[in-house]
Amino acid sequence: MVDSTFRGVLEFFDKLGIYDVVLPFLLTFAIVFAILEKTKILGTDEIDKVKYTKKNLNAIVSFVIAFFVVLSTKLVSAINKALANVTLLLILIVSYLLLVGAFFKEGEDVYLEKGGWRTFFMIAVFIGIVLIFMDALDWLEEFWDFMRANWSINWVSSLILLALIIFFMWFITKSPGKEKEEKKESK
Repeated sequence: MVDSTFRGVLEFFDKLGIYDVVLPFLLTFAIVFAILEKTKILGTDEIDKVKYTKKNLNAIVSFVIAFFVVLSTKLVSAINKALANVTLLLILIVSYLLLVGAFFKEGEDVYLEKGGWRTFFMIAVFIGIVLIFMDALDWLEEFWDFMRANWSINWVSSLILLALIIFFMWFITKSPGKEKEEKKESK
């Protein structure tokens, strides 16, 4: 790796604990504080007939929760790993949208209208995020170890075959005519 001043600064920040302590603390504090402010779980104060959230209580609770998160090295490593993967997924989504946009001419709408592709894309992104967090918590590793140990057992193969059969039966027997009629009636 090329030795540079900026690389040295990043390594210095790593030695200080910026990535393992400060950034996860700030992220957790900000998210918990925002949730407490939005939900108003800890109550509100009324001043001149205007309701204000109890920022001091929200800040203290957020502060304590953030410290507990930073205290657990397993949680911090899961946050770091998951955020790196979520960022990668976000870059992949933007790249995908750039590629899709390459097939549209100027002035055409590029957004995905309600329907099959939009639903598929949302489900695929949701599954990607779930898999990223499962991988960050090492749950996928346990799943694959279980699958490798039990793959030759007949019940695993039977479940997979049954799931495929149910999916294909649903796909073949669904009636697209009802969906089109419902769309026409709603207009």
